[in-house]
Amino acid sequence: MKVYISADIEGITGLVSWSQCGRPDGKSFDFAFARRMMSHDVNAAIRGVRAAGATKIVVKDSHGNSKNLLIDDLEPGIELVSGHGSGTDGMMMGIDDSFDAALLVGYHGMAGTLAGIMEHTISGGVHRMWVNGVLTGEMGLSAGVAGRFGVPLVMVSSDDAGCREAAELVPGVVTATTKYGFGRYMGRLIHPSETGPAIERAAEEGIRKLGSIQPKRYDEPTHVKIEFNRSEMADMCAKLVTISHVDAYTVEGTYSSYIDAHKVVWNLLALSGVGLDTQW
Repeated sequence: MKVYISADIEGITGLVSWSQCGRPDGKSFDFAFARRMMSHDVNAAIRGVRAAGATKIVVKDSHGNSKNLLIDDLEPGIELVSGHGSGTDGMMMGIDDSFDAALLVGYHGMAGTLAGIMEHTISGGVHRMWVNGVLTGEMGLSAGVAGRFGVPLVMVSSDDAGCREAAELVPGVVTATTKYGFGRYMGRLIHPSETGPAIERAAEEGIRKLGSIQPKRYDEPTHVKIEFNRSEMADMCAKLVTISHVDAYTVEGTYSSYIDAHKVVWNLLALSGVGLDTQW
């Protein structure tokens, strides 16, 4: 059995702010702790899927520059997709139709999630995003990539708000709660001695439920719409021939496949940052 694990950091055990877990650049004061906790949660998921029969496991480091997980800190026998800048499948790079199941570890609620710890959608510039008219965050994007390859999303770990989002997104998905949010940068944390076994149990249960969880599939053609926080970000994105303005903050486009729409979303987010940084 072949299993794919995509790991983000904001929903990981013990973390409540980007000052802790931004990236390994020396500016995040608790990054060594954040990295350790990210490995802790991912390893728990690895042990869980192995207990349910997984024989091949690929882990995707999906936070920031995607160089957070150190391979020698992970359970032996896995493969790690690390680094950033290449590829077209975003946080699911490396998945294909040879996998039997997908898990999302340490994911977080979409932008605008009430009391969601570090809630956002890909970048701080996104106010809201819709796929086929439905508000969507990173969980929805990643589940859709897996689903396009026929791979079901069977387990998610996150804060309580993120777990609720996952349950609404994929009927039957198994969740493990790592903390309870009071706001964007405050929460009630569960000790790793509890979150580790909880993630392990959820991962094992998710694999054992494989036959009863359907892949997340979006209708095609697929329509995407993004509302940014700043109009100059939307202006930069609207330069693409497939994208049009809805209003000063919002752009949209329709694509023949979900995979194409997903590629466009990631390119729009990269382009929007250029718009924000440009001195007009």
